[in-house]
Amino acid sequence: MTVRKAIIPAAGFGTRFLPATKSQPKEMLPIVDTPVIQYVVKECVESGITDILMVIGKSKRAIEEHFDRNFELESELREKNKTELLAQIQEISDMAHIHFVWQKELNGLGDAVRYGRSFVGNEPFALLLGDTLLGTNDDLGRPITRQLIEICERFGSSVVALESVPLDKVERYGIGGGEEIEPGILRLDQLVEKPRREEAPSNLAIAGRYVFTPEIFDYLADTQPGKNGEIQLTDAMARMLADRGMHGLRFDGKRYDIGNKLDFLKTNIEFALRREDVGPGLRKFLKEIVAEMD
Repeated sequence: MTVRKAIIPAAGFGTRFLPATKSQPKEMLPIVDTPVIQYVVKECVESGITDILMVIGKSKRAIEEHFDRNFELESELREKNKTELLAQIQEISDMAHIHFVWQKELNGLGDAVRYGRSFVGNEPFALLLGDTLLGTNDDLGRPITRQLIEICERFGSSVVALESVPLDKVERYGIGGGEEIEPGILRLDQLVEKPRREEAPSNLAIAGRYVFTPEIFDYLADTQPGKNGEIQLTDAMARMLADRGMHGLRFDGKRYDIGNKLDFLKTNIEFALRREDVGPGLRKFLKEIVAEMD
């Protein structure tokens, strides 16, 4: 059950960030000075995965270019003796073995995952959404994906990250329910895509991180369009759950969803405040501007 590969879907239009995403992928929007998707790749690497497939679509070429070498830029930085910046950009292309496949039509997350079947083969794999960051409070500093891998290896089943959300927001997410067999670990018995509040099995939302056994591709192949006329990954997971079982991890940490403008700005501010180079100045500025507006 060793997990060596990961799939990162990154093909959506990002319409909530128009006009910025008209020609730039939302996954390339920066958190301070680093694209969101680079944080996601870093989580893969820190979880022990260095073989990654990105599923991209129209206007996503910038993602490919970001993880490729830029010899002209490297030469410019070398000539100007900007060694720290040179090391940073060289590290990007050396982070992992990254492959790309184009999703021909945007038919939902489930359809995007199906593009990874030949890449994965008969192995378990991690799935990380390219527009979601997860912070961890784990004492050992293990990324959420690493924790999911350990559960998969232990139980031999697929596993998904779950976070508690307010009941009035369950309609926005795939929701899981089940029995807590250990602190934070659930044996799932229900998975529902964007249920109405009164039909939700819990308030535990799927948080953009999964580890699947390869059988998920068989269920995706037979999944018909669901919500919004798209191939919903949660629908395939629900059928797989009924046959094979599945676990959930109610993770200890925080989800940073950059899918809307307000959360994107909050994430930028929070990440910036932690940085030694810009944190003190930003903290001072925020105090001043809030005082002025009050």
